[in-house]
Amino acid sequence: MGKAGRTGDGVPGSARGNALSGLAVALGCVLFLGGFVWGAIAYQPYTVPTESMHPTVKAGDRVLAERIDGGDVRRGDVVVFEDSLWGDLPMMKRVIGVGGDKVVCCDKAGRLSVNGRPVAEPYLRGGGPASSTGFDETVPDDGLFLLGDYRQGSQDSRVRLQGDDWAVPRSAVNARVDATAWPVGSLGAVDRPDAFAELPGGVSDPGPLRLLLVAIVAGAALIMGGAAYGPIVRRRARAARARLG
Repeated sequence: MGKAGRTGDGVPGSARGNALSGLAVALGCVLFLGGFVWGAIAYQPYTVPTESMHPTVKAGDRVLAERIDGGDVRRGDVVVFEDSLWGDLPMMKRVIGVGGDKVVCCDKAGRLSVNGRPVAEPYLRGGGPASSTGFDETVPDDGLFLLGDYRQGSQDSRVRLQGDDWAVPRSAVNARVDATAWPVGSLGAVDRPDAFAELPGGVSDPGPLRLLLVAIVAGAALIMGGAAYGPIVRRRARAARARLG
């Protein structure tokens, strides 16, 4: 009986402990490394270039943006886009209107409206009206009406209305900002505004970032727990063997 319960090192029960430990470490590695690989495929880090999206994100913040197709863009999204008519670098703005929308500003309460429906914008910096200049535009098909959250300091669709480049094509969008990753004090998700959820098409679903983080944390826990479990089991088995003589 005693020999049947022993492994090559002569410690009863250590085989089971080694097997469970190895299994936990292997599963942990799959989750941990898989989470990082998934993140590298799904997300692109960007550094915020200007203060135009303050206070949602600030100049110098490092954000994680989910790689998406322009067809996945919804109102309220903070998107990263590149349009040669707007500049040579990636830019970040908030989507206010999509193709066919009538975007107007401002009503008596200082709000802009989309298709006749006033939009509350709690993310705006400093309160006040939604824009210091009025506008009444219909967004062309496959176009986007983009504004910064810091309206007094944002070069966006409003300031380009005298030209032909105020609407950014959907195809120019590379990614949608999901979270701020740095600095630590700014760490957090970039939520979808409730006001746009009531409009046709609603708002976009959150990206896989939270699930990805869960996989990484769970993987790390399994690796550390599995690595510790084997020695603990062997130690207990040796102690039990010593008591039995």
